[in-house]
Amino acid sequence: QVQLQESGPGLVKPSQTLSLTCIVSGGSITTSYYYWSWIRQPPGKGLEWMGAIAYDGSTYYSPSLKSHTSISRDTSKNQFSLQLSSVTPEDTAVYYCARLQTPIGYDYWGQGTQVTVSS
Repeated sequence: QVQLQESGPGLVKPSQTLSLTCIVSGGSITTSYYYWSWIRQPPGKGLEWMGAIAYDGSTYYSPSLKSHTSISRDTSKNQFSLQLSSVTPEDTAVYYCARLQTPIGYDYWGQGTQVTVSS
């Protein structure tokens, strides 16, 4: 059973960098052909795909967020991370990590972590 767990601060100040880590257990992040994604849901809005890192380390980003988003991984710890720079209150959301199995879809999700951007 694959499990994903997000970790990171729940409060970030405007203009700072939001950093989250997703710890994966029960499966390797280097296994073909999985894509490890970050998805968020602002209050009262739908899910927004932010980006992903593939089993081979390739990265993919939402065009609207690409300029201030970075996704990386640590294969020795079997985890991947999100960095979102220059945050504003509009980045307040529940942030999820999830595994995409092509072409099936998202099959495992973390429980989500609330991040609030506020001074």
